[in-house]
Amino acid sequence: MEAQKHTEAIGPLEFRSMRLDDIPAICEIEQEAFTTPWTAGAFHNELTNNQFARYMVMEYEGQVIGYGGMWLVIDEAHVTNVAVREAYRGKKLGELLMRELQKTASFLGAERMTLEVRPSNIIAQRLYEKLGFHSVGVRRGYYTDNQEDALVMWADLPKYDHTLNESTGELL
Repeated sequence: MEAQKHTEAIGPLEFRSMRLDDIPAICEIEQEAFTTPWTAGAFHNELTNNQFARYMVMEYEGQVIGYGGMWLVIDEAHVTNVAVREAYRGKKLGELLMRELQKTASFLGAERMTLEVRPSNIIAQRLYEKLGFHSVGVRRGYYTDNQEDALVMWADLPKYDHTLNESTGELL
């Protein structure tokens, strides 16, 4: 989708597609957020070789402060990762980022979205539940750092309205 501006939370935010030159900033956020962060090579591969991958960044004042990724396969979106820079957590930016991912997935034809989350990550579980996700199962020993299980969550996505503004020609 096109870059989008938001004024909630901390000020104007921009959401746009991730580019190769974003990878160093993304890797910094990965290091802050995860015990087993993805490598620069993994992100490079996602952006250049994975036809199902869609990644976006969230910028504030020209700096990448968060990102999210998903794989779109037919009518389903599988969230691969979502993270916000440590200094910007607790400001509902993860919620804005997830809502943007959901909207983008719906725009691209997805009807449902899935993700895995650690049972110990109660904050993320509450956010996902707020966004319409429901736990439907468990993947045993999913996380390689400590063999923690993963809760599998699914949400139905609202149908995206592809209505054009007749005066501007832009999607509403």
